[in-house]
Amino acid sequence: MTQGFFYPRTASGDASLIPSPPWYYSGDLLTVEYRTDPARVADLLPAPLELAPEDPGAVALIWADWQSCSRSRAELLDPVRSQYKEAFVVVRCSYRGVTYSRCVFIWVDKDFAIARGMHQGYPKKLGSMWQTRPHPFAHAAPSIGPDAVFGATLAASDRRLAEAVVTLREPSEHNGFVNAHKMAHHRVYPSMDGGGDAFAELIESGSSEFEAGQAWRGDAELRLFEAPTEELARLEVDEIIGGYFRQVGVVWNGGRSLATLNGPSTL
Repeated sequence: MTQGFFYPRTASGDASLIPSPPWYYSGDLLTVEYRTDPARVADLLPAPLELAPEDPGAVALIWADWQSCSRSRAELLDPVRSQYKEAFVVVRCSYRGVTYSRCVFIWVDKDFAIARGMHQGYPKKLGSMWQTRPHPFAHAAPSIGPDAVFGATLAASDRRLAEAVVTLREPSEHNGFVNAHKMAHHRVYPSMDGGGDAFAELIESGSSEFEAGQAWRGDAELRLFEAPTEELARLEVDEIIGGYFRQVGVVWNGGRSLATLNGPSTL
């Protein structure tokens, strides 16, 4: 009998790439929100999702410097298993009259993060992400506050995909609006015989617990670059909305099925 939440499953389960939820996260989020052509957003929304009724072209590109662990917290004493970075692109969408956030592109730098994404419906790929880290002693880092300047870069397959600069100006009541809803994601596993999808499901998920420090907002610059195997640049920047920085703590512990797409709906 084999055990383990995810592959590889073994008699002990010790080799499983990820443990079972709940999963715990602490991290720094650097966000740039902007507007693009809503038609480009619509291209990334598979049925049965539709464009959000308000500000349908709004996009958030978010860099995150994470430390994560399972309930045992064992990963924290073996930091290579807990620390990782990611950059992800979020838009908003509508399903049955409810507005959701949706991650349309995401890059991470650890395999366990990709495996979690497969379970959660995040379309994760390997990439290289870097962002300026804050520190209370500002000798070689910005301290969180007015005029603090943060830089961030994203690359994948040896190509730079994005770079941003955010200059904080003032405290904010929020960390932006694009990534402020529950997530609506597709979980898809193609059929082995090539006959479509063996499993396809639309799911809703979000944090089961959330804590956050003071959010800050400010000015932002963002550049996107073409790459042969990426489509981020299609979401071209028409107008910058603003930049944000916030430190957060999150617990993720599952979600719910909205629709089974290769069979009868669960609703």
